[in-house]
Amino acid sequence: MSYVSLGEVSHLADGTMREETVNGHEILIARVGDSLFAVDGRCPHMGGRFAEGRLEGTIVTCPRHGSRFDLTDGSVVRWLQGSGLLSRIGTALKSPRPLKTYQVKVEGGEILLEI
Repeated sequence: MSYVSLGEVSHLADGTMREETVNGHEILIARVGDSLFAVDGRCPHMGGRFAEGRLEGTIVTCPRHGSRFDLTDGSVVRWLQGSGLLSRIGTALKSPRPLKTYQVKVEGGEILLEI
Protein backbone atom coordinates (compact mmCIF):
# COMPACT_ATOMS: atom_id res chain seq x y z
CA MET A 1 0.00 0.00 0.00
CA SER A 2 1.13 3.51 -0.71
CA TYR A 3 -0.15 6.88 0.40
CA VAL A 4 -0.33 10.31 -1.19
CA SER A 5 -0.36 13.55 0.79
CA LEU A 6 -3.44 15.77 0.59
CA GLY A 7 -1.93 18.56 2.69
CA GLU A 8 -2.17 19.63 6.28
CA VAL A 9 -5.24 18.58 8.29
CA SER A 10 -5.29 22.08 9.80
CA HIS A 11 -6.21 23.42 6.33
CA LEU A 12 -9.48 21.46 6.31
CA ALA A 13 -11.91 22.89 8.86
CA ASP A 14 -14.55 20.81 10.62
CA GLY A 15 -17.70 20.49 8.48
CA THR A 16 -15.94 21.29 5.21
CA MET A 17 -14.95 19.37 2.12
CA ARG A 18 -12.78 19.88 -0.93
CA GLU A 19 -11.93 18.10 -4.14
CA GLU A 20 -8.47 16.73 -4.83
CA THR A 21 -7.17 15.14 -8.01
CA VAL A 22 -5.09 12.03 -7.35
CA ASN A 23 -3.62 10.14 -10.29
CA GLY A 24 -6.18 11.78 -12.59
CA HIS A 25 -9.12 10.77 -10.37
CA GLU A 26 -11.30 13.28 -8.51
CA ILE A 27 -11.55 12.53 -4.80
CA LEU A 28 -13.70 14.34 -2.25
CA ILE A 29 -12.07 14.76 1.14
CA ALA A 30 -14.30 15.84 4.03
CA ARG A 31 -13.77 16.53 7.70
CA VAL A 32 -16.49 15.91 10.27
CA GLY A 33 -15.23 16.53 13.79
CA ASP A 34 -11.98 14.65 14.16
CA SER A 35 -12.89 12.18 11.38
CA LEU A 36 -11.76 12.41 7.77
CA PHE A 37 -13.52 10.76 4.85
CA ALA A 38 -12.49 10.25 1.24
CA VAL A 39 -14.87 9.15 -1.54
CA ASP A 40 -15.27 9.53 -5.29
CA GLY A 41 -15.55 13.22 -6.09
CA ARG A 42 -18.31 12.81 -8.67
CA CYS A 43 -21.85 11.53 -8.24
CA PRO A 44 -22.43 8.14 -9.92
CA HIS A 45 -25.80 9.38 -11.24
CA MET A 46 -24.83 12.22 -13.58
CA GLY A 47 -21.32 13.22 -12.48
CA GLY A 48 -22.16 16.21 -10.28
CA ARG A 49 -19.19 17.52 -8.30
CA PHE A 50 -19.75 16.80 -4.62
CA ALA A 51 -17.44 19.68 -3.67
CA GLU A 52 -20.14 22.00 -5.06
CA GLY A 53 -22.85 20.22 -3.04
CA ARG A 54 -23.79 20.24 0.65
CA LEU A 55 -22.28 18.46 3.62
CA GLU A 56 -24.58 17.77 6.58
CA GLY A 57 -22.85 15.64 9.17
CA THR A 58 -21.52 12.67 7.22
CA ILE A 59 -24.09 13.03 4.43
CA VAL A 60 -23.04 14.67 1.16
CA THR A 61 -25.65 15.89 -1.33
CA CYS A 62 -25.02 16.14 -5.07
CA PRO A 63 -25.75 19.63 -6.44
CA ARG A 64 -27.32 18.30 -9.66
CA HIS A 65 -30.20 16.03 -8.67
CA GLY A 66 -30.04 15.89 -4.89
CA SER A 67 -28.66 12.37 -4.56
CA ARG A 68 -27.36 11.81 -1.02
CA PHE A 69 -24.60 9.51 0.22
CA ASP A 70 -23.15 8.59 3.60
CA LEU A 71 -19.42 9.29 3.66
CA THR A 72 -18.77 6.66 6.33
CA ASP A 73 -19.35 3.78 3.90
CA GLY A 74 -20.40 5.34 0.57
CA SER A 75 -23.95 4.01 0.85
CA VAL A 76 -26.86 5.63 -0.97
CA VAL A 77 -29.14 7.57 1.38
CA ARG A 78 -31.35 8.90 -1.44
CA TRP A 79 -30.74 8.28 -5.13
CA LEU A 80 -32.63 11.23 -6.60
CA GLN A 81 -34.42 14.19 -5.09
CA GLY A 82 -38.17 14.21 -5.47
CA SER A 83 -40.58 11.53 -6.53
CA GLY A 84 -42.92 10.77 -9.34
CA LEU A 85 -42.35 9.96 -12.98
CA LEU A 86 -39.05 11.83 -13.46
CA SER A 87 -37.51 10.16 -10.44
CA ARG A 88 -38.64 6.71 -11.60
CA ILE A 89 -37.25 7.34 -15.09
CA GLY A 90 -33.94 8.56 -13.64
CA THR A 91 -33.68 5.49 -11.43
CA ALA A 92 -34.55 3.19 -14.35
CA LEU A 93 -31.86 4.76 -16.53
CA LYS A 94 -29.18 4.59 -13.84
CA SER A 95 -29.77 2.36 -10.87
CA PRO A 96 -28.48 3.45 -7.45
CA ARG A 97 -24.78 2.82 -6.86
CA PRO A 98 -22.73 3.51 -3.75
CA LEU A 99 -19.64 5.69 -3.75
CA LYS A 100 -16.18 4.20 -3.70
CA THR A 101 -14.52 5.03 -0.39
CA TYR A 102 -10.81 5.42 0.28
CA GLN A 103 -8.74 4.92 3.40
CA VAL A 104 -7.43 8.16 4.86
CA LYS A 105 -5.26 8.82 7.90
CA VAL A 106 -3.40 11.64 9.58
CA GLU A 107 0.29 11.40 10.43
CA GLY A 108 2.26 14.33 11.77
CA GLY A 109 -0.62 16.67 10.90
CA GLU A 110 -0.61 15.54 7.27
CA ILE A 111 -3.64 13.97 5.53
CA LEU A 112 -2.63 10.76 3.75
CA LEU A 113 -4.82 8.97 1.20
CA GLU A 114 -4.25 5.29 0.49
CA ILE A 115 -3.89 4.59 -3.23
